[in-house]
This record gives sequence, C-alpha cells and structure tokens, in this order.
Amino acid sequence: MICRLNIFILFSLLSIVSSCTQDAYDKGEGKYSLMRGDFVEAQIDASKQIVSITTDDDEMLPLVNPYSANWITKGDTLYRCMLYYNKVETAKGKYAAEVLSVGQVPCPSLKHWADFKEKYRTDPVKFESLWLSKSGKYLNLYMLLKTGVTEDTTAVHRLAFISDTIMVNNDETRSHHIVLHHDQNKVPEYYSTKVYVSIPVSAIAADSVSIWMNTYDGPVSRTLPLHK
Repeated sequence: MICRLNIFILFSLLSIVSSCTQDAYDKGEGKYSLMRGDFVEAQIDASKQIVSITTDDDEMLPLVNPYSANWITKGDTLYRCMLYYNKVETAKGKYAAEVLSVGQVPCPSLKHWADFKEKYRTDPVKFESLWLSKSGKYLNLYMLLKTGVTEDTTAVHRLAFISDTIMVNNDETRSHHIVLHHDQNKVPEYYSTKVYVSIPVSAIAADSVSIWMNTYDGPVSRTLPLHK
C-alpha cells in the first residue's frame, strides 16, 4: 500500500491550554489538565464510530461518547490512532476516555520490489525516532515532512516501506532490512509537520529490523530488536 498523505496535523494543545483560565488550570479543573496522549487501537462499530480504545499499555477504555470522523470508512474493524484524551471515572467506578483529538496513524503493508510499480524515490524526510510499542505489536516511526499550502490537489506526499532483504545471522536469527520510499510529489517545502507511521510487527517476520531512509542530514539507518 502506498500512503498518500493529506497530512493530518496533530493539533497543538499549547494554544488550547493557554486559553483556559489560570484558576481552572491551577486547580486541575481545566478540560485539558488531565490530558493524555497515546497510540491506540480504536474499535470501530457498525456505524463507523469509535466506541472504545486499547492503549499500547494494553488498557481497554470505552469512550464517554462515540467518536466519528470522515477518515473512518469501514465499520466493525480496528484503526491505529494517535489519541489525546482525558481518562475520567464513570458513575460505576470504572474509567472511560473523553476524546480531545484523534487522528489515524497509517499502518502501511510492506511492499516487495517485484510488486513496487512506482519509480523509487528518496526525497528527504527529517528522522525523529523509531521504537517498538510496549505491546510489541507495532514498530512506530516518527518523522517530519516538509509541506506547505498549494492549490495543486494532486500534490500529496507518497510513502511506502519496501522489503529489501532478509538476512539469516550466524546465530540463526533473522534481520529484516526495509527502505523508505518517499516522493515529495510537488508538495511545497515551507515548514515541517509531524507524521507517525506504525508497521505491524507481524508483517516483518524477523527477530530484528533495520529501516533506511534519506534525510535532510543524509542517509540514516536505525535497527531495533523485535522481541523483548
């Protein structure tokens, strides 16, 4: 799958927090005073609404109110998301999530060179971090992409992860080498925006993984073990 990113910019909560009154913030009564931010699996019901989430700490929380968004196009499934929320106690003495903001985190499938039909591009990104989720289910990549306002509706970033090689080591462990395809695709490079991507570990089929990408500071490769 090629990710065509009409980039979701996780909104800055700094301006929202600053809009709260000082008294409410000091007393811990502001809407955002208990805010959390987590990567989650969002459970979507038949009406295409998020009804519950499971964090990477394996905590399942129902939502105070079901949440809908135009990027939720399938019902009765799971979506990988970045969720900002308040964890609130319900009347029954349990906890639920009060959504403040939620955005889909792309989970691209790995492509093989034989199936990759586009011209391989290595337009630069800014690498920030790579880590394994606490659940061990996802490899998470955080990077910055240069973007800007344009009237060209076809100008969208194109990302793909390509399975390059799988090496068998002397100890019989397997190392999976993956390369990042990034096509800037006419998007202006005026400012940076955050992008998160999660790769399901089940698709990697190895004991460790290395990801190569081109950055504004030159090529970067990062390696992580996939088993804790």
